[in-house]
Amino acid sequence: MVSESDSVPNLGQLVRILKGRDADRLGVIVGILDGRFVLVADGDKRKFDRAKRKNLNHLELLDFISPEVVKSILETGRVTNGKLRYAVAKFSDEKVIALKKGDQVDG
Repeated sequence: MVSESDSVPNLGQLVRILKGRDADRLGVIVGILDGRFVLVADGDKRKFDRAKRKNLNHLELLDFISPEVVKSILETGRVTNGKLRYAVAKFSDEKVIALKKGDQVDG
């Protein structure tokens, strides 16, 4: 049996959507349906109450899991759209900061 830790989705994990109307947008996994499908929401265009069912083959799993989202889902079974927006924004900000640190080119 092959271990694929990279392709195992986790609650609260950020993803980049690769296919469909929401392509190139970031989202958060708010539910795992089975080994192939997850529910994705971003708290802005795609609210928690209307999370999108997505095929894992159409997602890029990012190396970031939001502890706030995981805690909220495990405690109450749901998460606020504000927390989802916060998780996406926090990841985006950290990515920009990392790019600035690694970018030593003076214009």
